[in-house]
Amino acid sequence: MTTARALFAEHGFHGTGIAQIAAESGVKVGQLYRDFPAKEAIVAAIVEADLLDFLDEAALRRAIEAGDLDEVRRWIGGFVCGRDREHSRLYPEICAEAARNVRIGTIMDGVEQRVRGDVLLALSALAPERQAAAEVVADLILTLKIGVANQLTVRPDRDLSALCARIETLIDAELEGLRQSAAPAYSAGVASPA
Repeated sequence: MTTARALFAEHGFHGTGIAQIAAESGVKVGQLYRDFPAKEAIVAAIVEADLLDFLDEAALRRAIEAGDLDEVRRWIGGFVCGRDREHSRLYPEICAEAARNVRIGTIMDGVEQRVRGDVLLALSALAPERQAAAEVVADLILTLKIGVANQLTVRPDRDLSALCARIETLIDAELEGLRQSAAPAYSAGVASPA
């Protein structure tokens, strides 16, 4: 999977063949097909492995069970800005393939539902009475994450610390709005939706 990830990131999904993955990894083609019946299965395995690492669901659940709302908040911040650049390189390729390939599209739909569910779980721990508002904030958080992933892909050497600090401020304002059982707060200069 490590070799396939690097090749997919460098040459694209369509530009990388099973034989190339086998040659680069030192695994025989037949063995690759026994482990992964199609290239989509390799992508699915990469996505699942990245998702387990990326989401750190166990940490979120521990924080919720312990009632540690500060840790829940840190999990949300880590979700948006705290992931490594190497995994972000493959994200656009998988998204593009999801638009062309029904199987990859189904995998990505499942990933989005799982990620959204985890974000909603975190928000529910912070503001249990605000489910409808939490859904909008969850969508905002997911949109911010996609934007950060795009920045990491397009400009991999860019320092995103100032951007992430601003995103953290925006998220904190939204979370405070949820906790106060009022309309979601908006940072200065950002218009409230009509």
